[in-house]
Amino acid sequence: MAEPAGNSEALAAAAVSVLLEDPLKWLLGDAAKGFMGDVYEQKSVIIAHSDPARFLPLLSIAGVDRIVAERDLREGQLVIANAAHEISADTYVTPSGAIDRAAVAQCYRKGGTIILNQLHQSDLKLADFCQALERIFSCHVQTNIYMTPPNNQGFHTHYDKHDVFILQVEGEKSWRLYDQVDAPYRGEGFQREEVEGLEPTETFVLKAGDCAYVPRGKIHDALTHGDEPSLHITCGLIVRTWAELMLEAVSEVCVEEAAFRRSLPAGFATPGFDQTQARNIFEKLMGLVTEKARMGPSLDLMSDALIRSREPNMLGAIVRATRPIEGQYRAAPSLWRFEPEEDGKILMIAPNGDVTFTTDLKASADRMLSGETFDAAEFAEASARSLFEKLLARGLVGPVVRS
Repeated sequence: MAEPAGNSEALAAAAVSVLLEDPLKWLLGDAAKGFMGDVYEQKSVIIAHSDPARFLPLLSIAGVDRIVAERDLREGQLVIANAAHEISADTYVTPSGAIDRAAVAQCYRKGGTIILNQLHQSDLKLADFCQALERIFSCHVQTNIYMTPPNNQGFHTHYDKHDVFILQVEGEKSWRLYDQVDAPYRGEGFQREEVEGLEPTETFVLKAGDCAYVPRGKIHDALTHGDEPSLHITCGLIVRTWAELMLEAVSEVCVEEAAFRRSLPAGFATPGFDQTQARNIFEKLMGLVTEKARMGPSLDLMSDALIRSREPNMLGAIVRATRPIEGQYRAAPSLWRFEPEEDGKILMIAPNGDVTFTTDLKASADRMLSGETFDAAEFAEASARSLFEKLLARGLVGPVVRS
């Protein structure tokens, strides 16, 4: 007997909830232990899990079919690509900007790869998965979905400007890896000539349930393997760099020190300008940077901006709004941080609005945000209950089983 759709969705959500407790291990298995020190940003790694259903709780080919059939997708949300020939957006986008479902099916039938960009913005399971990874990497994590028909290829040989985890959901894909461009910057232009004539350094086939990590700059290409379509999820890590931190720290010094805001010497752009005096001033200013620049405030500023830009999973918030607050709860996989205590109060930088509470509630806050399951009855006292309700309203804690 077929299982009701609602039960299937609940089971998938429950499976994702369990797997998100250690998302890096879910992706990499035992290789997660040495990943940060030995692999991250340095080299690719391929993990064969021998578990074809491993990533199905997140998505499926049938799920992609349903998304295309049901959602009001607009230009940019769905893209079709084929390495054999360019496919103009006009082929599958109507003059109003809507995606033409029939045209998408026709392009796919002819070998086009269906790409769903930023699907985590409208799919809560993918959003939770991204947020769990954001807790680990302290960066924005995004998903793009690629579904390619048999014996076809979506893109020519290229490299990405961000690190990616590739989750092979269904089917198989044959990959070739080449040389690595060292940490390309985000706006760096890619030229096809850079990869012409290169020989692969590594080849492999990702099967359903397998995962690969490919650092940014690693040149690669991929082709569907076998007689079945391929579906994979690419999780991109949009990291902040030391360059960005240094620029932020220098900008703080420039705000504090008026000398940086003086004009450049008159006539600096004219032929024969003597740079001697300008060089002396430049060296003095660089000395001020060395003396005055501080990492801490700039790092805090970048942390706060990242945290406040996150959007926790609010599923069930409306349903629960009229129900008693009772039962088992646990912290959501969200980013947050505490500011140092000041005037007997603690400021919690958080998504969906900062939270302020008195220092005597610190132990309660730690308990609620520990990741361990707790009972709502533990926080019956008025001030602790108020803090609990604030965290609940912002999606920072939620019931162990979502409504």
